[in-house]
Amino acid sequence: MYAAGIVFSIIKDSLMKFLANENFPFPSIQLLRSNKYYVKSIAEDIPGIKDEEIIEIATKEQLIIITFDKDYGELIFKYGFLNPPAVVFFRHKGQTPLFAGTFLMQLLSDESITFTDYFTVIDENNIRQRKY
Repeated sequence: MYAAGIVFSIIKDSLMKFLANENFPFPSIQLLRSNKYYVKSIAEDIPGIKDEEIIEIATKEQLIIITFDKDYGELIFKYGFLNPPAVVFFRHKGQTPLFAGTFLMQLLSDESITFTDYFTVIDENNIRQRKY
């Protein structure tokens, strides 16, 4: 029999599907994929498309955008562009290309954090979320 937290974690993890922006490091994409997360990569599939197109894809396919690009906040909050399921914006790049993937994996295991309908900002020393 599973404890409630374990069941929640399994359900939460199984629903997470990501859209890695072109600037998201490939080693982090590989790490997420090796841990059974679906990650669609802009760099692999359709490099060079505009941020607005990425939001449209994420919205249509129900993917969480993972990025190092701050423009998504402006597009969503200032210009009222479509709201994708979620955006995880890494302001802090870490020391290695695996940092973002490793940090995201840690967040996914934290039951107190939810991503859906939130713009999440990862700074060096904290995490901020704004609901939309």
